[in-house]
Amino acid sequence: MRLMVYSLVVALFIVGSALTTHAAVKDDGLILYFSFDSEKGGKIEDETGGGNDAEIVKGAKIVTDEVVHGNGAILFEEAGDSVTANSFKALEDYQDNSFLFWVNFTKANSGGWDQIIAKHAPGSDRSPGIWTCNRVPLHIHYRFNVGNQGTDCAGPDGENDTFEIGEWYHIAGVKKDAKLAFYVDGKKVAEPGVPKDHAQGDALLYIGKSPAYNSAKFYLDDLYIFDRALDADEVSEVMDGKLLPVEPDDKLTTTWGQVKVRRD
Repeated sequence: MRLMVYSLVVALFIVGSALTTHAAVKDDGLILYFSFDSEKGGKIEDETGGGNDAEIVKGAKIVTDEVVHGNGAILFEEAGDSVTANSFKALEDYQDNSFLFWVNFTKANSGGWDQIIAKHAPGSDRSPGIWTCNRVPLHIHYRFNVGNQGTDCAGPDGENDTFEIGEWYHIAGVKKDAKLAFYVDGKKVAEPGVPKDHAQGDALLYIGKSPAYNSAKFYLDDLYIFDRALDADEVSEVMDGKLLPVEPDDKLTTTWGQVKVRRD
């Protein structure tokens, strides 16, 4: 009998701890999360529970052939492929912030500025703006206005290094005060200056094509947006799939780290 009671207490403690961790993570600055596992009627669910769903405007599609976590990723194959999300208070108020995502480029840069993600603000398309640099083959241009500051043409080992086509990379851009920490696969590879107070406001969040720029050609998986600056350990935890638990109906909560599938 004592063994049964002990086992029950331990089980309840584990479940409670998992649920508490989930709540703490969600409440600690995570304002938007898209797993890209599925879409329904052209909508992609905001899995923070905040209700700020994204809309497939044109072309982009959920696929299962290239996946880091879960059951799907989203593919941008054409220049006009686009997904948007409406702004909301937390997304238009932040200064310190963190954008984290997995990306797998399917083609080289077109020779222009090919959009990956952009949070617009009135009079600005970089709060932040994230592109592939206009140099072939592949680099990331991650910038903030005012002043258009950030990485120039960064890659896995810093400025002027090159991403490979067909490989998954984990990208994290962490803005804290007047610095941008740019991480690739959990390693900080650049730390350029950025405006301490960047442009903000109630304009859309774009993935893929934005009004002024065509889409890059890429898969995207697990986009997290925080309204605070994550530290290096947290960046690694997000990369490893440890921060946001999955909650299957009527099943014990499990973490992404326990079900992670990475296909290189």
